[in-house]
Amino acid sequence: MAYFSRFLFPSQPTDPWASWLLLALRLLFGVLLLTHGLDKWIHFETLEANFPNPLHVGSRLSLLLCLFAEVVCSCFVILGLFTRLMLIPIVINMAIAFWVIHQGQPFASRELAFLYLIVFLLLMLFGPGRLSFDGWIAHRLAPEPMP
Repeated sequence: MAYFSRFLFPSQPTDPWASWLLLALRLLFGVLLLTHGLDKWIHFETLEANFPNPLHVGSRLSLLLCLFAEVVCSCFVILGLFTRLMLIPIVINMAIAFWVIHQGQPFASRELAFLYLIVFLLLMLFGPGRLSFDGWIAHRLAPEPMP
C-alpha cells in the first residue's frame, strides 16, 4: 500500500524552481492536449465513423478512449491530481498515435505526438511537483517528525 501511495503522491523535489517548472509543463501541455480533445469532442459525430481503430475495439470506442485520455486525463494533469495515474492513458494514447496511427508518415506529421509523449513521460518520471493537489496530499500524508 505504501508503494502505491508513493506512486500516486510522490515525494516532492526540494528545489522550488523544479516545482514551478513541473507546474508550467503540466499547465502548458495539459491545456494544449485538452484543446485537441475538445476539438475531437465537438466533432464527435463526424469523427466517429472514420476514427482510426488500432486496438480493434471499434472506431467509436477508440474515439472514446482517445477522448478520455485527452480531455479527462489532461484535466487531472492540469490540476496535478492523481497525475501519474492519469498520465498512463495519455502516454499510451501518444505512443499509439506516434508509432501506429502516423506510421509511415514523415516525421513532421508525427512530431507533435512525439513531443507530447516525451513531455508526459518526463512528467510521469518526475511527478507533478509541490504545486499540485498530489503535492498537497503527499504533504498531508507525510508522517509527523519526531520531537
